Amino acid sequence: MHKLFGAVLTLALAAPVLAGTTIDLAAEASRPAANDLARATLFSEASGANPAELARRVNQEIGEALKLIRPRAGVTVKSGSQSTYPVYGQGRKIDTWRMRSELIVESRDAAAMSELIGQLQQMRLALADLSQMPSPETRRQVEDETTREAIDAFRQRAALLGEQLGKPWRIKHLSVQQGGQPMPRFRVARAMAMEAAAPAPMEAGDSLLTTTVSGQIELAD
Repeated sequence: MHKLFGAVLTLALAAPVLAGTTIDLAAEASRPAANDLARATLFSEASGANPAELARRVNQEIGEALKLIRPRAGVTVKSGSQSTYPVYGQGRKIDTWRMRSELIVESRDAAAMSELIGQLQQMRLALADLSQMPSPETRRQVEDETTREAIDAFRQRAALLGEQLGKPWRIKHLSVQQGGQPMPRFRVARAMAMEAAAPAPMEAGDSLLTTTVSGQIELAD
């Protein structure tokens, strides 16, 4: 009997205390970040009846491009997508083959990048895509600043609510999300890219990076 009453007494003491009032909150902060990194996708493409001959031609053009790019200071390059596929004619018979190989080039020197793209186009590489964005270092620095500002704004809003309601408060849950406006991007038609001697001057501008802090505070009853 004593053991039973002891168990009941223990359960009663361990019963959960009712939580206070909870309020959902959100705050955000935005800052411009310089688009100090340019990224270009260039490609070599060829069509013909012999896949092996296509591979030789495309690989030769890519190899010559790499010889031009690799010695450049402040420029990085990596392989992009590569594809070889048939082009069908009448009767679903293979009419010809097409091969494409891409290079992705990045640099923080917009003027040097513009000059390099022009030289690569003269070597018969086509420009498929050109975009400008904050470099990882710039993005990280600006995101750290907006995170601090958004958290400060969240705490100030929570403090205001607690003051107006006359109750102490605590943060119960917090979530941080980061994003930004789309980066400047330029898509170039293949025919134009093959004929151009140099790309148009690039205007880097800024991207607006935003940090949103959302969560829940609990007011003591």
